[in-house]
Amino acid sequence: MDFVVNFFTNNFENCVWLAVLLVAMCPMLESKIAIPLAMNTAFWGNSAFTPAAALLLSFVGSVLPSFLIMIVFRRIKKKTAGFITFKFLQKYQAKSFEIEKESSKFKKYLLLCCFVSVPIPLTGVWTGSVIAGLTNLKLKYCFISIVLGAFVSSCAITLLCSLFTNSISYIFIISILIIIIFLFGELIFTMIKQYIKKKKEIN
Repeated sequence: MDFVVNFFTNNFENCVWLAVLLVAMCPMLESKIAIPLAMNTAFWGNSAFTPAAALLLSFVGSVLPSFLIMIVFRRIKKKTAGFITFKFLQKYQAKSFEIEKESSKFKKYLLLCCFVSVPIPLTGVWTGSVIAGLTNLKLKYCFISIVLGAFVSSCAITLLCSLFTNSISYIFIISILIIIIFLFGELIFTMIKQYIKKKKEIN
């Protein structure tokens, strides 16, 4: 904990807003980490953000990369003739197919919005933007859906931090640990799947 506190205070003591903005723009972290960071008095003392300021800055930072991500992955999709061959992108394409199979256009965008709004690892603006880029949906409506989802997620996290103001440092650390556990679990799950697949091929 001391290492994390020292890192932020030594590098961003005079520009707290920059630390919050950069963290909010990072994949996986986004507002899930940026909001408890912004409101954390253990880090910033009297310079800690109010809930409203933390919500606004983290929300803006999280949605800033969205449109660029969608454009990049829409180009990747076109270059690969609509079928993604990169293994790490195939699960996102599967999710994009799930969204596109909905008959109602409104439901498609609502599903994307709901996916982004859930404040847990492996969901959020970056993941939603990658999925949106791999669909054939209109990017401007995808962006609106992602923005709405990001706002709902940011509000939920701000409310949590506001209700437990004395535990913001713990919320920050627990959020980081949850992300690490999810990533580690995803890695283990992928390795097990590859092992089972190879074993079947051998047999």
